[in-house]
Amino acid sequence: MTINPTTRDYNKASVLDVVLAQAPLTRNKVIELTGLSKATVSRAVEELRADGFVVDRGVDAVAGRGRPSTYLDIPGTTGYVVGVSFGAQTTGVLATDLRGREIQHVIVPTATHDDVGKAAAWLAGLIAGVSQPAEGPLRQVVVAVPARVRGGAEIFGPAESMKYIEGSRLQRALADLLGAQVLLDSDANASLLGVLADDGTIRDAALFSLSSILNFACCTDHELARGSTPSFGDVGVLCSGVYDKTLDGLMSTGGLLAFAREQGLDLERIDDLWVETHHDGVRAAVVEAFTTAMVTAVSAVVVTLDPESIYFVGRLRTLVEEVLPEVRTRLEERLPAVPRLTVVTQVLGLSTARGAVYSCLTLAHARLREALLDARRQAPRVEQPAPAF
Repeated sequence: MTINPTTRDYNKASVLDVVLAQAPLTRNKVIELTGLSKATVSRAVEELRADGFVVDRGVDAVAGRGRPSTYLDIPGTTGYVVGVSFGAQTTGVLATDLRGREIQHVIVPTATHDDVGKAAAWLAGLIAGVSQPAEGPLRQVVVAVPARVRGGAEIFGPAESMKYIEGSRLQRALADLLGAQVLLDSDANASLLGVLADDGTIRDAALFSLSSILNFACCTDHELARGSTPSFGDVGVLCSGVYDKTLDGLMSTGGLLAFAREQGLDLERIDDLWVETHHDGVRAAVVEAFTTAMVTAVSAVVVTLDPESIYFVGRLRTLVEEVLPEVRTRLEERLPAVPRLTVVTQVLGLSTARGAVYSCLTLAHARLREALLDARRQAPRVEQPAPAF
């Protein structure tokens, strides 16, 4: 017989949500955040403790009279998640508990692969390495890649050096190797999720990732926007306004490096554009083209999405910082209102992995809540076992 969840079950799920999001915290704080009564919270906490999802962790010292409150926390045995930034040059892997507290991370040069199976095995090895100190089951893995991703599994338009990951084979191979839930996402989405995790006041925003490819992400009302087709977010195909160059041809590392060489700059890598001395006139022409492309890209986003803020991340952020004052000036001349433009400082490999972890936690928390409620639906009326978390 199927039994619908009761008010008591939903109250318990609400307490679990708060503890997962804010632990360690006291019962009084749980009461404040949930709006539930002291008796209801106490009963829910004891049930969650019996399920293995809550433990006591220290005591809140109080001044004067009064009984000190015990801090509630999530035990390590509840499980962990792993976020991965699988970049063209650098790969970062971060494991955290279900509260988002770091267990371990690693940042390494991306190994050269030409086969999805070998790449998946390499990533699985890195994930196993950072997971060694973890307890409990692996709840979720999210891998951010320099590409567009549909449905958490299918990759479109990856960086040139990573063409072999196109399609859905990487997701399937990793899921098989790890025996866990695995989703893929774009590096731009993961970067924006990291920004959103750091600032809960952000409502409508956009982000440009300027690295091996030009990638784009946006959010509405603090939620990522995801299109129904692979074309969504592919701003790199738009005309830059400079000759016949696309935005990707001037706002990605490979594209801008090729353009600079066309202009006569003998650069070995794109970083040389701002760390070495060049012929002023030629460098100025390259920087001018990049500035024009920036103005074009931001204008297109402003008039279509109307974001409050636009963020820039990636290997070209040093050049973005150089031209941003001029970009603002030109935008103010052509647009009635210009959003806040910000260059985000990131730790290469790690910051994007942190955004992937944020996605992991959202998915894992929702799954745990649903498992708690499903335990009631599937249980006999007389004897209800602990949720099969």
